[in-house]
This record gives sequence, structure tokens and C-alpha cells, in this order.
Amino acid sequence: MNVKTVLLVDDDSAIRTVLTQALTRAGYSVRATSTATNLWRWVSDGQGDIVVTDVVLPDENVFDVLPRIKKLRPNLPVIVMSAQNTIMTAIRSAELGAYDYLPKPFDINALIQTVARALEQLKKSATTKIPEKSENLPIIGRSSAMQDIYRMIARLTQTDLTVTIVGESGTGKELVARALHDYSKRKKGAFVAVNMAAIPRELIESELFGHEKGSFTGANSRMAGRFEQAEGGSLFLDEIGDMPLEAQTRLLRVLQEGEYTTVGGTSPIKTNVRIIAATHRDLRRLINQGLFREDLYFRLNVVLLRLPPLRERTEDIADLVRFFLEGGAKLGLPHKDISAEAIERLKGHRWPGNVRELENLIKRLMAMEVNDVISGASVERELSDQGSVEARDGDEVSPDNLPRYMEKYLMSYFASFAGVLPPEGLYERVLAEIEPALLRASLQATNGNQLRAADLLGINRNTLRAKLKERHINVMRGIS
Repeated sequence: MNVKTVLLVDDDSAIRTVLTQALTRAGYSVRATSTATNLWRWVSDGQGDIVVTDVVLPDENVFDVLPRIKKLRPNLPVIVMSAQNTIMTAIRSAELGAYDYLPKPFDINALIQTVARALEQLKKSATTKIPEKSENLPIIGRSSAMQDIYRMIARLTQTDLTVTIVGESGTGKELVARALHDYSKRKKGAFVAVNMAAIPRELIESELFGHEKGSFTGANSRMAGRFEQAEGGSLFLDEIGDMPLEAQTRLLRVLQEGEYTTVGGTSPIKTNVRIIAATHRDLRRLINQGLFREDLYFRLNVVLLRLPPLRERTEDIADLVRFFLEGGAKLGLPHKDISAEAIERLKGHRWPGNVRELENLIKRLMAMEVNDVISGASVERELSDQGSVEARDGDEVSPDNLPRYMEKYLMSYFASFAGVLPPEGLYERVLAEIEPALLRASLQATNGNQLRAADLLGINRNTLRAKLKERHINVMRGIS
């Protein structure tokens, strides 16, 4: 029997001992060391069938050794393990050709299984181009939930697959989309982001595909669409669930045929764009309601990436707070520290607005706190003053606390601009977000009776009909 040899590298003798014992029991021969020098000597001599190594070693960072290993022995699988559990560690591992990345602490059985898989796929070991030096990404977190995300991102950057990112509002979907682009082979191309919910429905097709001069009233010149702007790069379609059905049909053709036509155009245009979609809505439910095409769903859903809400990774809050404090200071806000008590209070909050809500809260505290250190009492006071209505012990938003809830939501939105004026059209965008929910709720409450719904809202029936048409609300679908 040909026993495979594992080259194990870690500067912690206890870890070396435990892993050596586990790998030996699994049937492998193990050579263990604490230095990159010994690892390189063994690899140069042709020893070992697989490498399992920590990143930071006493004599050298393994990321400096890995390119030499891959050049000398491109089919030698390398599994990287690290306590520096950041997205850059995962991405750097993938870019330099590592077979896999395991964040410490990890399940030893997971390591054994990874080693077995790697040895079975020796011929498939990838060699990848050494990337240019890049700055850290603002995706923060050491929790196991985020480690899974980092590993998925690292793998997806090496492909051109269509990705759909799902998660609650404020979880960082655009940051992940940007990472998928910035560390992919398309990074030299444009990253173009489009928010479907922020564009008037009648303009979405023109916005995406462009239009020809004279194609409609007001089209005084040809306009390039977002597909044309993103050529050779990535197109991020945020809130894809808000895309009208007509535009969905055209997008489906792009995904199927790799071409599109401009509004008013007749000649098909070939396109080379990677699609990354995102939504906080349940697309399956929209399909059942007839609001989203099932065939488009399957085309978009090649890879599904779910981002965890902040309440599922509260152990990341301390790191996030430090990041936001540093970022706020760079924006000109007063420099602040934060107490351990304050961090614990933040961990106890449910964060309905997720990371975005936390960021806005920290910015407000930096602006309002008179002391150099943000205390637990300050955090408690700020959360109470903003009328927090997170779902706690069965509490729900009620008519009594709805104004405070909406005020908190809007104040968080304004605070996110940190002194910079929000983009134009804020009134219409907020109205477009709130009014459809109000109209649908009134129809549901009155079983679709428009006259009663109009009375309920305090408007006349013709106004209600006009609003339903403007917001593209189907009366029967409004009474799910």
C-alpha cells in the first residue's frame, strides 16, 4: 500500500502534536516542522504528497513560499490554516493556488476530509496567477459564518459563474459583489452597480440596455446602457426581485444568448459581462405570486451565496466597531474609543438593520459622545432615544411605535452619508419604498375592494387606482 506523506508546518508544538496524531491515525505518514525553511527543503527534495501549513511562521510567511512551491511542484496540494481569519487570508490562499483554506480553530475531522479530497484530485490542482498587491476589503468578521463566506468568495473569484447573493438589508451584499469582481480575472474591467428598486420601472430597460436616439419621447441622443458600460467586467443587479417582468424577459435572453438589443435598436449586440445579482426578498415567493420568472431564477441562481444577518454573528461586532471607529475618524468625526461594557451592550441588540445599522449607530455616537470613550450607558441611551423596536420577546411594530420606527430608519439612512448630501430624489425613493407596502396592505385588509381600501386610506377611488397603476400593483396579487 502506498502511504501518502503529509508535510505539516505550524510553529505551535501542541498543534503539531495533535495534528500529527490525527493524520497518523487516518493512515498518513507525517513530517512535521515549525519553519518555512524546512518545508521548502522538503518540497525541493521532492518529498511529501500534500502540504498542510500555517500562514505566519517564525522565519517566513507561507504566502511568500507558496508561489515558489506552485512553480516548482504545481500539482502539490497545499492546505492553508490560519488564525488570521479575514477575507484577505481566504482570497490570498485561493489566488496563490492553495487547494483550500481552513480558519483556526477547526474540526480535525474536517482537516482529514480535506486532505483526502485533495489527494483524490491531484490532477485537478489549480495554478493561479500571483495577484497584484491590493488593499484590504471592508468585509469584517472572524465568526464561523463569515469564514464560510470568505471561502466561497475565494472559490468564486476563480470562476466566471453567475452568482445570486441573498440576505437581509444591510448585510453587505454589494461589498461581497465588489469582492467577487475585484479579485477575479475581470478586475481590470468595470464594476457597474444598478439598484432595481431605485430606478423608475418605465426606465429600467433603457437603463440596462441603453436606447437609440428618437426611440421614445425625450431620447434626444443615443445612451449607452449599463451592460455596455460593464463590458468585459461585472454587472451587479441589486434588488433583482424589484425588476419588472418585461425587463426580466430581456435579461433572460442576455443570459441565454449572450446578446441584447438597445431600446429602439434592431441589431443584436454581443456582450461579455459577468452577472452578480442580489436581493433581500424571497424570490420563490415572488415566483408563486407571478412577479418573478422561474426560468430567470434558475439562470441567476447558478451559485447562491447567503449572507448571515448580524444577529447570527454577534462575535464579529467588536471587530466591526473598531473598523467603523477608524473609518469615522478618517471622515473627520471625533476620534473615539469604546468600552468593553459598550461592546457587550451592542452584542445584546438584535440589529434589524444589520451591519448598516451598526455603522450608522457608531457614527452617531462618535458625533454626539462628549467623552473620549463611548460607554455602555451612552450606547444604551442612544438605542433608547432612537426608539428601538427590534422584535424582542414577541414585541411587534404597532401604530403607537410606527412613527418612532420610521424616524429611526430615516435617521440611520441620513447618518450613513456622514455629512455628505444624499443623492437627489430622496423623497421619491423613500416614497417608492413605503407606498407600495401601504397600498398592498390596504387591499389585503379589504379583500381587494378598492372603494373600501380608498376609504381606509382617506383618498378617493380614482387616486387609489392611479397609485396602483403607478406602482405596478396588480389588485389580485395585492391580496395574497
